[in-house]
Amino acid sequence: MRMLEKYFPEFTEKLDEMDKLYEEKRLIDEKTYQFICFALSIKARSKPCVLKHFKGALDAGSTLTELSYIFALVMREAAGADDCWTHDVLVDWKEIVKGNLSCDCPK
Repeated sequence: MRMLEKYFPEFTEKLDEMDKLYEEKRLIDEKTYQFICFALSIKARSKPCVLKHFKGALDAGSTLTELSYIFALVMREAAGADDCWTHDVLVDWKEIVKGNLSCDCPK
């Protein structure tokens, strides 16, 4: 975000506005919010967000045991999803081995 803050500050200001709006309208408690953000941060591989929401969850009253459970749940669900997605991508593996590749990506 440092680059955006410097070269496109209007964008980061809008993100801050969205954060404030969400906080005002939030329908879930702080601990649940931190759990969800912690899980999403792990899946997104965002170190700053993982650290922020790990601490935020502790500050909201969660325990290390609860956070460990959330961590394990994300890892298990991510593994399953990654496994299914990868199998779908590689379903035609014999064709891939032959060199018949098609990513179906727009050029």
